Amino acid sequence: MLPEWVYRQCPEISAAPREAAVVRQAQLTKPTGALGRLEQLAIELAGLQATEQPRAACVPIIVFAGDHGIVAQGVSAYPQEVTIAMMANFASGGAAISVLARELGSSLEVVDAGTLAQGEMAGIVTDKPRAGTRDFSAEAALEPAELAFAFEAGQRAVARAAANQPDLLIFGEMGIGNTTASAAIAASLLGISAEEIAGSGTGIDAAGRAHKARVIDAAIARHGIAGASPENILRAVGGLEIAAISGAIIAAAQARIPVLMDGFIVSVAALAAVRLNPSCRPFLLPSHQSAEQGHRLVLRALNVQPLISLDLRLGEGSGAAIALPLVRLACSLHNGMATFAQANVPDRPS
Repeated sequence: MLPEWVYRQCPEISAAPREAAVVRQAQLTKPTGALGRLEQLAIELAGLQATEQPRAACVPIIVFAGDHGIVAQGVSAYPQEVTIAMMANFASGGAAISVLARELGSSLEVVDAGTLAQGEMAGIVTDKPRAGTRDFSAEAALEPAELAFAFEAGQRAVARAAANQPDLLIFGEMGIGNTTASAAIAASLLGISAEEIAGSGTGIDAAGRAHKARVIDAAIARHGIAGASPENILRAVGGLEIAAISGAIIAAAQARIPVLMDGFIVSVAALAAVRLNPSCRPFLLPSHQSAEQGHRLVLRALNVQPLISLDLRLGEGSGAAIALPLVRLACSLHNGMATFAQANVPDRPS
């Protein structure tokens, strides 16, 4: 069983600040709707943050890492050792998300939520119940207690970030094999075949993708999880870093902190979170649509429209980080533009 807090109701959208933001947008020196989705983004943030002046200045980035036993079935183009090596790269500042965090002025925390690393690593928060998941083609990936631990690791990461009163949070991931686990989770939640949702991940060819889909479909059938509860799906085919992100999303929403959602893997974690606790759904702000085949289907299931589409498929939280300047600009435009009355500019006749 997952901890009781996972199901606790998240705050509702604050109606008064949201309505004030709607009114302000109508008074700014521009034609109504001229800034398109940036206007709606500012309005949504006002309601979520319960303020008439939405903000996106303090945005910590948390990357969760985990390893996957399913890699033994030849579903990835890269060896499993890459997960640990990339964690070290994050910590030393050499990874894409490290560069993006510096450019954005965001803090970056890396959490070992379930890699094969033995012992502590410099610059990494270790918070895991075991080293890697089991091979879900042969047995359940996680025990119930391990799944619960991962959710609480996500909650703990949000609690650490919340000490700095963040305006938003970005969650990223790293883990060789995690597109396979994510595709298995999504296919089970959506009741579709793996062929429809499994993508190329780290760059496998067409034959590799077909093999990946067969492995996933066989595992779903073996565990009997098509259309099952999110808990049973995550336990059967999930990943520790994916579960940690699901827990982090729910914990952030419960703390009234919106989440700028990254690509396929984070979106799958978000879908699982929403199925577990639907009240967290309004706090998800989609950043981009990735090149990974199934991302479009997951975004559709969440009923969200991404801000950008740049054919990204890196993960790490990079897509959300790249979209963050748009969110900041939406807030600046909303808060900083003059109204027609302030600028002494004639408005349209009423």
